[in-house]
Amino acid sequence: MRSVDELIFGIDKALRVVAGVASASRQTPAAKVAELSMDDKERRHSAGLMRVNHVGEVCAQALYDSQGRFAKELVLRQQFDQAGREEEDHLAWTAQRLQELGSHTSLLNPLWYAGAYAIGTVVARMGDARSLGFVVETERQVEAHLVSHLDRLPGRDEKSRAIVEQMRVDEVAHGAKAQELGAAELPAPIRQMMRAMAKVMTTAAYYI
Repeated sequence: MRSVDELIFGIDKALRVVAGVASASRQTPAAKVAELSMDDKERRHSAGLMRVNHVGEVCAQALYDSQGRFAKELVLRQQFDQAGREEEDHLAWTAQRLQELGSHTSLLNPLWYAGAYAIGTVVARMGDARSLGFVVETERQVEAHLVSHLDRLPGRDEKSRAIVEQMRVDEVAHGAKAQELGAAELPAPIRQMMRAMAKVMTTAAYYI
């Protein structure tokens, strides 16, 4: 019965994530930031970057859910659950910002979610240390990606910048916690493959 309940919960969560339905437990960092005027080109560029960030959070939901589901230690399952809830804040914040920019979330979200869930499952089956190592490397790459977005966002888009900066802070904390819990370093070929896959995702998500 428990496995059936978990399956139903997992399907419900996946449907909500890919549909863009998310609830934030924290107020968006952009709430008290003034909306400055931007031209159409700037708004499209901001929307493209924030769509990429939203896709990253769709993937984070799938990864943390699958890794937590198959983690061996209770403390790790609890950590994946906690990190997933914080990542859901990011999911809600970026979705709201896309609406404000007059844009949409990625049409490929079902594909991104399914792919990330499969990867998370495989990584979790490799053992808790490797699974945590995957978190460390993922968060390292995500932080670099967010820093680049802080540089690339239009200068007048302070609302998006506030969201991205808080996301960066949270991702650093997630990586540090995974390291603290006993992460094992991933082999260089796997780290390189992760970068290549991220490049494909971010390029497609900017437009679609």
